[in-house]
Amino acid sequence: MIKLFITDLDGCLTKPFHTPDWQHISEIREINRRSREEEMVPPISICSGRPLPYVEAVAQWLDIRLPVVFENAGLYELSNYNIQVGPVFDEQAKEEVEDLKAWLRSDIIPRYEGMELEFFKLMDAGLIHVDKEVIDDAYPRIIDHISDAFERFEAHKTDISINIILKENNKRDGIQMLCDSLGIKPSEVAYIGDSSGDIPGLQLVGHPFAPKNAIAPVKEVAEEVEFEVTEAVVEVYKRIIDYNKSCSKSL
Repeated sequence: MIKLFITDLDGCLTKPFHTPDWQHISEIREINRRSREEEMVPPISICSGRPLPYVEAVAQWLDIRLPVVFENAGLYELSNYNIQVGPVFDEQAKEEVEDLKAWLRSDIIPRYEGMELEFFKLMDAGLIHVDKEVIDDAYPRIIDHISDAFERFEAHKTDISINIILKENNKRDGIQMLCDSLGIKPSEVAYIGDSSGDIPGLQLVGHPFAPKNAIAPVKEVAEEVEFEVTEAVVEVYKRIIDYNKSCSKSL
């Protein structure tokens, strides 16, 4: 029985720099509302590398009542604005994140017109650019530098972003925190993700999924669905319900 469905944001629930797919987002919201009345329908939550304000806004779109994960491993409860971070984000880590952001501002951002530091990041540092070729060019420079100067960190990229996170503050840790807070096992969770940063979380849960637009390494550890982005999330949600119903019949 799948007791919780978690979705990533960029590349899954939303397509960066595009108007949201309101039709399918509305469908996801209505399915989530059914979870309050129907046993076979699990509630939905979010696990994203994006900062808290964005994750909170999308959670409100979907009428999510559960905690959500921001910046990979920060837990936020919408009902009381309670924020929980893991012990790895200590005082030393806070200083290193600020040093990392300073280096990005001085050495990386000036190289690429239109490159921006992602706003409101707390536990890590993110860069945003609309051009995939710019991201692909900047990524090796960042990898080379952090491997020498910021050994506690690792970098992941999407088509429009580079996210530099603490090695022990990834989506595996975030999903585990969410499971612990709800009293469920990762084996009872489904998760859909599309980029390298999702792989630790996909490897943790019992039911990993990937949209058609996911990168190849993600598809190696998750079940691929035939749709892209938001429509893929709807498809996975329906498959989860069918799976739960089949489990119920076999009892």
